[in-house]
Amino acid sequence: MDKTQLISQSTALILVIVISLVFTILGLYHSRKFQGINNYLTANRNIGFFSLTTSLVASALGAWILFGPASAATWGGIGAVIGYALGTAFPMIFLIYLGKKLREEFPKGSSLIEFLRIKFGKSLFKLILLMMIFYMFIFLCAEVTAVAILINYISGTELWITALIILLATLTYTLYGGLRASIFTDNIQMIVIGVLLIISAIYLINFNVDQFNFSFINQQNPHLLSSSYVPSYTAGLTFFIAVAATNLFHQGNWQRVYAAKDYDTLRKSLLVSFFIIIPIVFFMGFSGLVAISVDAKVIPDLGFFSLLLKEQTEFLSLIIVTLGLALTISTVDTLVNAISSLIVVDGKATFNLNKKTNYLLLSKYIMIFLSIIAFVIASKGFSILYLFLLADLLCCAFVVTVFYSFYDKNINEKTAYISIIIGLIGGLLLFPIPDFTKSLLVGILFSKNAFAPFVSQSLLFLSFMVATFLPWIIIKFKKF
Repeated sequence: MDKTQLISQSTALILVIVISLVFTILGLYHSRKFQGINNYLTANRNIGFFSLTTSLVASALGAWILFGPASAATWGGIGAVIGYALGTAFPMIFLIYLGKKLREEFPKGSSLIEFLRIKFGKSLFKLILLMMIFYMFIFLCAEVTAVAILINYISGTELWITALIILLATLTYTLYGGLRASIFTDNIQMIVIGVLLIISAIYLINFNVDQFNFSFINQQNPHLLSSSYVPSYTAGLTFFIAVAATNLFHQGNWQRVYAAKDYDTLRKSLLVSFFIIIPIVFFMGFSGLVAISVDAKVIPDLGFFSLLLKEQTEFLSLIIVTLGLALTISTVDTLVNAISSLIVVDGKATFNLNKKTNYLLLSKYIMIFLSIIAFVIASKGFSILYLFLLADLLCCAFVVTVFYSFYDKNINEKTAYISIIIGLIGGLLLFPIPDFTKSLLVGILFSKNAFAPFVSQSLLFLSFMVATFLPWIIIKFKKF
């Protein structure tokens, strides 16, 4: 598809302003009667099944689903699609079991960090807190950048305009209404997202009726579906581990674990969310398989759009802009409140400030500062995929140690520290440089010829495997 404006800048700008304003007004209006720290952090712990389910799904899905799964599919094949879908949904199953444990042991809690602060010492707790905030900040940058690039692609609207409007609108109602506002707007956003995804799917299949199937992909690119295509396995495992690990450290998920009115509601919502997320992400990834089979020169990130917007209709362009905005705002408000809540809950244990410090106000100032940085990054259109992968790697180095410690009481702070640091070092030694041709260990410290071809060709996969599982080996065979 040619790089042409599908809708005018004025039309796109009006749509961005109107949609952002609608969610802002709804968020402010609804949360005005639900003030107080309990509503800000945990929505007063009385969220029902429908609201919790739509909020979990809307928060899990972001504008990234329009780019990421399709892009991964173009080189990782069906394995990447399955890995992406399962990795996004898997934390919902994990939270069913771990959520019950946390709700029983810390009934008045609101974050994962509260358990870790008691389990481990202050220094390790601060390291984990910093990692969580860093990951969610990168996620925030990615979402705002993605929607700004999307609207620029369709209408030519400058990146900074979209980024500014999205951030201003979301900060306004989220910093005022907290989790209560985020969940309420998520409910509406998920309905909008669901309807628009169905409309997009119908048009996409109709436009590609003879091509949107496994048979066509198998004719054009049989390796993408082949059981002997090694990158399919490595990509699938990489995305599953990376996406699942990072989502387990998403404070927005833990807030919703505590926001459920009872455990039965939480369990049902997480289970239903799991089965909603999988087909959505799988479908988006499948569109990438079709796109690369239709046009071998397609830009991977634009696989979904190359199929849906091939007729270049204004109606579908408006649908995509609205879908992208709903996906982004639902994710950004979750991230804003999640980061803010961590500072409120753990600020006193982290910062040695005056006893009279208002940590809620402090968290809002910090969130505004981080949003300014996110605005600068989004307005420049930087590719943050590499930084996102690095954040994923950090989460992977922490994930086994942190969550295994819930069940192994023998893991002390020293053991946890050593296992995490060794996992980080091992992962970073294999983590590829930005052009993905070599890593610190393979190609810089030692020649690539000293390693098997599989190693030099699978650096990203191996770095995630090492970062994730090396800590487990350290824990199981510790001698300290």
